[in-house]
Amino acid sequence: MDPQTLELPGSPAPAAPPWWRPVACAASGDAGAPGSAVPFVGLMVFVVVSLIAPQNYVPALAPLRIALLTAVATLTALVADRLRHGRPLLVPSRETWLAAALAGWAVVSVAFSYWPGGSVALLLDTYAKTLAVFWLLSVVVDTPARLRVVAWTLSLAAVPIAVTGVRNFLAGTLVAGAAQLPVKRILGYDAPLTENPNDLALMLNLILPLTVALWLIHRGRVTRLLLGGVALLAVVAVILTFSRAGFLTLATMTAIYCWRLRKRPERRWAMAVVVLALVAVPFLPSGYLARLGTIASIDSDPTGSAQARWGDTVAAASFVVHHPIVGAGVGMNMLALNEERGPAWKMVHNVYLQLAVDLGLPGLILFLLLLFGSIASVARIRRRAAGDPATRAVFHLAEALEISLIGFAVAALFYPVAYNFYFYELAGLAVAVQAVGGTTCDTSASDS
Repeated sequence: MDPQTLELPGSPAPAAPPWWRPVACAASGDAGAPGSAVPFVGLMVFVVVSLIAPQNYVPALAPLRIALLTAVATLTALVADRLRHGRPLLVPSRETWLAAALAGWAVVSVAFSYWPGGSVALLLDTYAKTLAVFWLLSVVVDTPARLRVVAWTLSLAAVPIAVTGVRNFLAGTLVAGAAQLPVKRILGYDAPLTENPNDLALMLNLILPLTVALWLIHRGRVTRLLLGGVALLAVVAVILTFSRAGFLTLATMTAIYCWRLRKRPERRWAMAVVVLALVAVPFLPSGYLARLGTIASIDSDPTGSAQARWGDTVAAASFVVHHPIVGAGVGMNMLALNEERGPAWKMVHNVYLQLAVDLGLPGLILFLLLLFGSIASVARIRRRAAGDPATRAVFHLAEALEISLIGFAVAALFYPVAYNFYFYELAGLAVAVQAVGGTTCDTSASDS
């Protein structure tokens, strides 16, 4: 008998392992070991391809459909790895079941959709891809090291997006028709998730806290200088989009970080950010403050977009009042608004109303449970990891995800992105953080 496993009568029970280091970590089996690296690498390639769309810049890649090929290869590798090792295909979490319930209700909505064919097309294309990314992130990102790789991948992928935004501003490359408008809006990055300047601002905002987390984790000067430059570049690009929603999201996340850091050793950096923001006010691009002023004074918007969106908001709310349970069907809020306020062929720019119009209040409630449940889950992991040097990386990354999710909750008031990647990438990582907090052995963070 192994003397280390022998328990003498009256001897105290062995101490329970810390929350981040389950019993399986000390064993030789693979119950707590990470999954195969192949699906994870495939997922990172897919994320990069989705964000920077290299096929749009290298035409020879377009016929290869690299995003689809990478996704199929990643899914196949993951399923094969899970079946070979007898592991579950899903991470059993509250968020996973809520996402499944919301997807199921969206499928049911096809039966009463204003345009069933359009709803089916949305489900099989955009929403299916989104849910696949949510599932992959929740299952494949199963160690702190992989979580850091995801943060690095997203942070570095944000660089060409931000650079393009800054370059388009300096070159005067504007969206179609912007030259005749009082506010000159830049053209975004040539990729589905960032082509619109508002979408570019949203993507950069949601990635930004992960970049900040990496800056807080690493202590090497060169690494911090690189990450600080990436973060500053993203902030500048968000401002140059002239996106009001982008500003509100950025301001919200910055305020939360500064408040959190006020009692931590990094508080001097929070103070530096506040001072830098105040100093930068005189250097804001011409017309930026006037643009922000239309947030509180809708009628003052010379472009008419604020007034139009307010009208759409009122029309959407009216539709929900008259159709509280059964909406217009997944993806059909545009047709519902045409019926409510006349044909304009525009979606309501509000995730919450978008879901309420499409799926009724049941769909909205499921989404709210998923959103705020994800925030609560990563906040719980953040609190449990606080103060322990061994879990410093998990703490900072959980905090970053929490702030990104709160940022999305704010941005969702102004964006029609209920079925897109933006939120579900964060939600998938929120599930992953819970798994990382309870099933991995690698808790060290690099200080290089």
